[in-house]
Amino acid sequence: MDASARQVAAIVGPRIRKTRRRLDMSQEALADNAGIHRTQMTAIEWGEQLPRVDTLIKLAGGLGISPCELLDGIVWEGRGSRPGRMVEVDRDGDV
Repeated sequence: MDASARQVAAIVGPRIRKTRRRLDMSQEALADNAGIHRTQMTAIEWGEQLPRVDTLIKLAGGLGISPCELLDGIVWEGRGSRPGRMVEVDRDGDV
């Protein structure tokens, strides 16, 4: 996993875990709803694995939310001629 994927995984995984816990849902129940193995669910929640887009959609559906909620505020910040970086912005647009 490259640096930008690690950054996204570190944001999305905890969002999934926080939402699942708020719903008082077990990892196993969410994994079953999404059609993935519980060990994969653990790796995703701890930011060790970035889910594929289809898996992200399934996880969001299992949580009863839009996939957009899991990605909200994650943007690519271009830097002209240098490589850009992935950043998380708050609702006010601040980095």
